[in-house]
Amino acid sequence: MTQSPAPARVHIIGTGLIGTSLGLALSQAGRRVTLEDISSTNAALARDLGAGETSAEGDPVLVVVATPPDVTASCVAVALERWPGAVVTDVASVKGAVIDGLRSRGADLARFCGSHPMAGRERSGAVAGRQDLFHGRAWVLTPTAETGDAAYGLVAEVARSVGAEVITLAPDEHDAAVASVSHVPQLMASLVAARLEHLAESSVALSGQGLRDVTRIAASDPHLWTQILSGNASAVREVLASLATDLEGVIAALTTLGVDDDAPGARGTLARAIAAGNAGHARIPGKHGAAPTAYTTVRVLIPDEPGQLGRLFADVGATGTNIEEFHLDHGLGQAFGLAEIDVVPGAATALADGLEERGWRLHG
Repeated sequence: MTQSPAPARVHIIGTGLIGTSLGLALSQAGRRVTLEDISSTNAALARDLGAGETSAEGDPVLVVVATPPDVTASCVAVALERWPGAVVTDVASVKGAVIDGLRSRGADLARFCGSHPMAGRERSGAVAGRQDLFHGRAWVLTPTAETGDAAYGLVAEVARSVGAEVITLAPDEHDAAVASVSHVPQLMASLVAARLEHLAESSVALSGQGLRDVTRIAASDPHLWTQILSGNASAVREVLASLATDLEGVIAALTTLGVDDDAPGARGTLARAIAAGNAGHARIPGKHGAAPTAYTTVRVLIPDEPGQLGRLFADVGATGTNIEEFHLDHGLGQAFGLAEIDVVPGAATALADGLEERGWRLHG
């Protein structure tokens, strides 16, 4: 009997959240994965979680550099020299700085295709890794003029094999895009959350779902985000400068209203700011990346008791309704929560009627 050849190997350098999640996903998809990290303990942990092996023979076909952004360029350059027959990609959230670093080192960019999976969590490290982290998420490929077709094709194929949707952008286009959709939102969440640090407990107790939504990503790693923002400083600054202009206009309008209740034009400034937010929010892609969809919200009071959330989901399923979005807020000092179930408009009435028939109390 002839032995089947071993599957082509993917080597991952860096076993944090993204590296470990990629190893888990590729291993489950049948790829042979090897792992490397500057910390042998981190690599061993990722191995024990099922993300791959920590020792291997032969050369990989693809090397994925999943290291912190400030060392990505040097790690990619070393990988290109260490494995002269392999394609190399990185998963850093900034691209221009990596390309500049590689060009300054005279690296072989024909075998390099930068990439950035638009996936993450507030938690970091191997223990936060998930094999489904990339399912349905955009994975941006950022080839340069030197990138070979084979390199681009291999990175794209690997990204699709873990459930991601491949999008191609030039490195500078990528950096400008993520400044608006990722980096500035992180800064805004952090700045808003910082207002809470010295707020009276009685005031913080009034926090609702809106504040939780706005500040959800404020728990992110300061060290990592300092590197990301530093690496994309020019693009982030440009977005912040535009935002500061709008904010100054709002502050001026509020200042005027504080001393003159009539204040012609001030209310218009505030209204335009909110309306512009409506217009921008409407452009955010909907479910599965489809065109934005307006949903109808059915609000249900749910007792804060074991099993109640499961019963609610079962009853929603029994009505034949598909949940598009779901939020759960807790009443202040009350033993109940408010479940907000977003559904397509045509399903809202039947869902509300069906839940009331099953004993649920609706709100609003």
